[in-house]
Amino acid sequence: MDASQEPQHYFSARPVGPETRRPLSVVLAGERRELVTSSGLFSPDGVDKGTSILLASVPDPEGRRLLDLGCGWGPIALTMALKAPEAEVRAVDVNERCIALTAENARRLGLGNVVASTPDDVDADLAFDTIWSNPPIRIGKQELHALLLRWLPRLAPGGSAWLVVQKNLGADSLQRWLAGELPDDFLVRRAETSKSFRILEVRRGQ
Repeated sequence: MDASQEPQHYFSARPVGPETRRPLSVVLAGERRELVTSSGLFSPDGVDKGTSILLASVPDPEGRRLLDLGCGWGPIALTMALKAPEAEVRAVDVNERCIALTAENARRLGLGNVVASTPDDVDADLAFDTIWSNPPIRIGKQELHALLLRWLPRLAPGGSAWLVVQKNLGADSLQRWLAGELPDDFLVRRAETSKSFRILEVRRGQ
């Protein structure tokens, strides 16, 4: 992928270029799934390394309301929904193709508990028990910080967010920044290091 094109995959409502859908066969929640993908989004050809590490490292999602922040074609949201079929999974992205693909892939898997939408379409009063995210680091520090401060404070009491961040893209400085910016009842810790990635946990107190 051309690095110069990466930010538009994250941060454009309507990606440049025609949409070309194609089949995608991937393993999610321990089984092979037949899905659909498209051009004009992040990691269109499969589950990227960071997301794979996140999904392999975190405990099963807890609670009744779950959030995938930056859903892409849906690997995180679909895994959450497969592991927690009684929960509602909100999948948010600014990219219209990502929203449509996540919704389509949920239908292909018979998952009625996934709601894919833009961030602004999520009720501002909703709180989340579990958040999983491979956050869009390359949108820039200011935009990333605004994104995280919009969503992480919406953890319900006792809830946890799990973020995967590359070490060389500022995982440790992001951990320190979050610890300094979030309210006092939030704990930020490095849960795991795998290859070139950190798994950060943000937990809200009861």
